[in-house]
Amino acid sequence: MDDISAARRWYAEDLRCKTPVLRNLHVIDAFATVPREPFVGPGPWRIIPYPYQQPFVTPDSDPRWLYHDVLVAIDPGRNLNNGMPSFWARNFEQLDIARGERVLQIGAGTGYYAAVLAEIVGAGGRVTTVEIDAALAEQARANLAPWPQINVIAVDGRALEAGAFDTVIVFAGCTHPAPQWLDGLVEGGRLLMPLTTDSWSGFLLHVIRRGTSFAASSIGGVGIYPCIDGRDENASQRLKAALDGLEAPKIPISALHRGIPSPADAERVWYQAPGFWLERERAGADATSR
Repeated sequence: MDDISAARRWYAEDLRCKTPVLRNLHVIDAFATVPREPFVGPGPWRIIPYPYQQPFVTPDSDPRWLYHDVLVAIDPGRNLNNGMPSFWARNFEQLDIARGERVLQIGAGTGYYAAVLAEIVGAGGRVTTVEIDAALAEQARANLAPWPQINVIAVDGRALEAGAFDTVIVFAGCTHPAPQWLDGLVEGGRLLMPLTTDSWSGFLLHVIRRGTSFAASSIGGVGIYPCIDGRDENASQRLKAALDGLEAPKIPISALHRGIPSPADAERVWYQAPGFWLERERAGADATSR
């Protein structure tokens, strides 16, 4: 094993303990396999240490700088970064992504996490990754050529035609899901999306399809880049009010409903945005039963 491969394995094993990743070891092997260098451009790199401390520029172009739990800037002018590895490792673990599954990723960036997802689902799986920025999509397409199970689409992820997916993961903050994301979930399919206010902060909404119903919960707080065309100002203010005084993941929700709540549902509504609403968890309900 060469020095860079050893550094990448150390990085993955560090994520195993830090996140922690205890169930799905394919997540750890994926981080140990995918090189980060092609996705962040040539060094030196602008690094933002965990937990979001003062950025610094690496003194050289040694790739080992990349194999730590840090953000790496892609476009500092737009606050675009290659996301925090422990954050996404934890999310992938929570989603129980299995070999052979079909994953839709909204927000490819330059493709790093699409490659990690491809390694998790394996050669028999499929990753469809969508990027609205044409230049980033082109970079992602070139970077992801070694993974034939990945399809890169340069389009607005909220306008993508529905397909059939086991998992949908959104890499940008929204006030409401696109209808296609819910349409595309198969039975037992999972959606993970950051539900955020105009301050880019909020929580990770985790949805599981069960027949015609959708169970909903929070798996933690988030601060993330906003989704183009995925925001509604009135809904953002309602979300801010709903979150006031709460700490993620302690969000009192139990289900996602599509459409507009009826007057009879008014007391059940925790949050409402275009096309959907979240049902308030009943007092004393056991979240583990969902």
